[in-house]
Amino acid sequence: MNICVFLSAADLDERYTGPAREFAQLLGRGGHSLVWGGSERGLMKVVADGVAEAGGRLVGVSVEFLSEAARADADEMVVARDLAERKALLLAKSDAVVIMVGGMGTLDEATDILELKKHGHHDKPVVLLNTAGYYDGLRRQFQRMDEEGFLPRPLTDLVFFAEDPVGALAYLEEWAGKQ
Repeated sequence: MNICVFLSAADLDERYTGPAREFAQLLGRGGHSLVWGGSERGLMKVVADGVAEAGGRLVGVSVEFLSEAARADADEMVVARDLAERKALLLAKSDAVVIMVGGMGTLDEATDILELKKHGHHDKPVVLLNTAGYYDGLRRQFQRMDEEGFLPRPLTDLVFFAEDPVGALAYLEEWAGKQ
């Protein structure tokens, strides 16, 4: 399975890098490919290193203004013109999406992917990996949207919240087994 991972390019502490490394090892050992922003920085590097060390394939999609940080030894690297094209390519090259901890860029990617799913532009599974409760507030906001009728589909049809890397990958593999 080609799994797109949206996450931070920032250097973060062990409470975030540990679970990211664990998820990466699970991906690589499971024979999955990582589809990611292609960066050699921060958490993106941690995940790419972990997948590569575990024997997984790396498919990067960078963007022109960040291409100096692109990983040179990726199995495949595409450079998009802008962020919109990058998001479209990441989605097109993946079978599933996992959203890990991140900042504004990651939040933009998450909401864009979920908006596309909400409107039926894709039906790929989307997992929010809620490391250290990072997405608790976002989960509450999404639940409120669901409860108050802002979503045309139930929230559970749009996104799965996983509390740990094992749960995230188990959900995706169960989904793939039903296809």
